[in-house]
Amino acid sequence: MSAHEVSVRSVRAFVRARGRARGGLVDRYVSLFGLCMLVAVLGQPLSSAVSGLSGTVESGRMGAGVALVLLAFAGLLAVARVAGPVMVPAAEASWLLMSPLNRRRLLGRTGRVLMVVALVAGLLLGLGLLAALGAPGALVWRLLAALALATAASVAGMALAMLAQASPVWNAWLTGVLAALLVLAVVAVSGQARTALAAAANAPLPAPAATASAMAAIAAVLARRAWASLAAIPTRLLLTASTRAGHVSNAAVTLDPGALSWIAEDNHWRARKLTSRRWPGLPAPLALAWQDWVRLGRRPWRLAATAASAALPAVFAQAGAAPAVLGLVVLGGALAVAASGTSGARRDADNPALARLTGVGRRPALAARALLPALVGGTWAGLALAGVAVVGGLPSGMWWFALPAAPALAAGALRMARRGPVDHSMPVIDTPGGAVPTGPLLWAATGADLALLGCLPAVVALATGPAAPGGFLAAQALTGLAALAGVLLRSRPDGGPRA
Repeated sequence: MSAHEVSVRSVRAFVRARGRARGGLVDRYVSLFGLCMLVAVLGQPLSSAVSGLSGTVESGRMGAGVALVLLAFAGLLAVARVAGPVMVPAAEASWLLMSPLNRRRLLGRTGRVLMVVALVAGLLLGLGLLAALGAPGALVWRLLAALALATAASVAGMALAMLAQASPVWNAWLTGVLAALLVLAVVAVSGQARTALAAAANAPLPAPAATASAMAAIAAVLARRAWASLAAIPTRLLLTASTRAGHVSNAAVTLDPGALSWIAEDNHWRARKLTSRRWPGLPAPLALAWQDWVRLGRRPWRLAATAASAALPAVFAQAGAAPAVLGLVVLGGALAVAASGTSGARRDADNPALARLTGVGRRPALAARALLPALVGGTWAGLALAGVAVVGGLPSGMWWFALPAAPALAAGALRMARRGPVDHSMPVIDTPGGAVPTGPLLWAATGADLALLGCLPAVVALATGPAAPGGFLAAQALTGLAALAGVLLRSRPDGGPRA
């Protein structure tokens, strides 16, 4: 045993000895009993879901399902890349990371945790892959092959993300893998790979077994190289990832997710130098809201990614989602896009004293700030509904609902931007599934409830598919304007409660 290894173990033993007491037999029994209860509760629904995967899948739905799995895998790699992924707790980052201890031994625990996360994610991706391809025969063996293939791919992707943190060359490889996954998803959803996917779904058992074995070998090689590269990760990157993880954990513990967006926004603009330009000669409320438009224009890649995400509802439609589900997916996506243009309203709500110094009334300022979320949210909803109509998921005239739904989307986004922190003093409701705190639930529903009520005629029309949607369009126009008017009227000039 090396001296470095002894040093890391002795330091951590010293910290544990002066921290909280270690769990005893009773704590282990409670944890094991809870795990057994979880398995007992989820066993029957999970077995029913797995048994329902047997059989063939339509060729039109197969490509969309595989595309969703590929996009989920790409999202996992992107999140791992943004998170670090290698990090240490804040206390270890402040003094152990800068010490002469063996860096690989110090970060080994984080590497093992990341591999466990990759294994769990791989199991979920394997179930999704089998649901997309189907199992014409030998369900158990095809399930094992899909789980093995997806788990090996997930471990390989996590190892690649760890290598990318240590080397710019591996970072370029990770970028190429992400681009390849997006290209494959587009090819799969376009229908160009129907023959290949059908052959993969009906392939004999030795073929998926060999593929899973090859992927497992690649994952083993990458995992070994990732373990060796732990000592080569720059300290600056480790400190940045650890600080970001500390912010996320604090927001999770205090149940204040709104702080995460401010942290991400500040980190984005902190290291950038922006040029100063004269604002256009607009009336006072519009000039005050111009900063939101400038902020959106200074991030063209984010704007392009937002526009590209409008194709996701069409992918869900090709995968066989019900019209009601498609309506909720479009509503949720449009609300999220609209909320991206409410930075100015959030700053006004967090610092009302600074907002009063502008000399613009609260209602005119809020009305001016509602233009951008209404435009981007309505445009995204229109593109999404048009894409769903192209693939045959909805009637062709349903995309008209995006225009009258835009005010309701803006109202919901402004209400989300002006909500306060989570109120943890609210009561806890006892349910058969456990205790449910009402404070976080009300915080999460604030804004989404108004958008749902304002877009209720559109959601009903998308779910039922009426032959003459003119009445629903008129009702949607009224409810959308009423929702936005309600937000503006509740914003009292005397500094009343938030909308």
